[in-house]
Amino acid sequence: MSWINRIFNRRADTVMRVKLITEHGGWYRTWDGSLYKSDIVRAAIRPKAKAIGALSAMHIRETAEGMQINPEPYLRLLLEEPNPYCGGQMFRERLATLLQLNNNAFVQIVRDEYGLPAQLYIIPAATAEAMLKPDGRLWMRFQMTDGKLLELPYSDVIHLRDEYAENDIFGAPKAEALRQLLEVIHASDQSIVQAVKRSAFIRWLLKFKQQLKPDDMRRNVEEFSEQYLSIENETGILPQDGRFDVEPLRDVGQQFVPSSPLQQRVVERIYSFFRVNDDIVQARYDENKWLAYFEAEVAPLAQQMSEEFTRKLFSRRERGFGNRIVFDATSLTFASMQTKLGLVRMVDRGALTPNEWRRILNLPPIPGGDQPIRRLDTDVVTDAAPVEGGEN
Repeated sequence: MSWINRIFNRRADTVMRVKLITEHGGWYRTWDGSLYKSDIVRAAIRPKAKAIGALSAMHIRETAEGMQINPEPYLRLLLEEPNPYCGGQMFRERLATLLQLNNNAFVQIVRDEYGLPAQLYIIPAATAEAMLKPDGRLWMRFQMTDGKLLELPYSDVIHLRDEYAENDIFGAPKAEALRQLLEVIHASDQSIVQAVKRSAFIRWLLKFKQQLKPDDMRRNVEEFSEQYLSIENETGILPQDGRFDVEPLRDVGQQFVPSSPLQQRVVERIYSFFRVNDDIVQARYDENKWLAYFEAEVAPLAQQMSEEFTRKLFSRRERGFGNRIVFDATSLTFASMQTKLGLVRMVDRGALTPNEWRRILNLPPIPGGDQPIRRLDTDVVTDAAPVEGGEN
């Protein structure tokens, strides 16, 4: 029995039923959008999405004769412009955003009449379902956000996932883990709004000395407001009224506001969930902080994207000939100027080409800068030179 049949453990024409949101099920449903409506969640996922969007996508072919970069024009153009509606940077940024929100992101591969990939489209699915066809092939059924259905073979779907543990096909959703924290933030925000409203309008408390009907209480309050709280009352004096006692309300706006440490603790828990901090979110990081974040979050996703794009865009035969897709995950763009200038030693030794170094410095390429160079005193050692006075 094949591994995929063991996963489904059913007849070949049945559908896997492993529901990821609330129970075991073989279909995946995206969150209803409230995660992305939170400004804290947006702030937490933005640095990673921007960093992924800034990666350089390249087609690499390694053969016995050497390594070629972007040898096929159609693949270079596909990576630069996946579809007519967006470029490569926006495509990767949106893909990373959806992955962080749902722990799953899907891309449809549209092929031409020769079977070559021609366009890439991010699938805006509301639900995704894994199906095993009678011929043993795995298919995906997507219910789009507009209600339409889309069925594709899994070989034509680039599938990125995170927190891949509980299910054999899909990553575990983030929504359930964040639901309580988001409810706390929502309640906190609403309490602040209500406190502002109360502090702006409620200033006085009337204590009636006898039981009144609601209509009578409302009428007395309106009369009190019109006679003594209107602009026309320039004296600033309130007469004594035997029907009720008047008390001013002080600090009413602070009575319903949660403490700042409590609010900050909730925000820190959400940031920890997405593995960011205030310095990363507010772009106040130094070189070491960014390198730590890059190695922990950006580099693993860049590696997964390279493997998945390579697997789906090339056949096994093409991969055997050294073809692969690489997302350049260099973190040196955010290094200090001292570190960048120190890399000139790597250029002298041929480890970096001049144009690679200039790209780190955000400088334009120069003619001939793609050829590695080496200082004469760092030439490759071939034969040991004879020692003076020694034996030949």
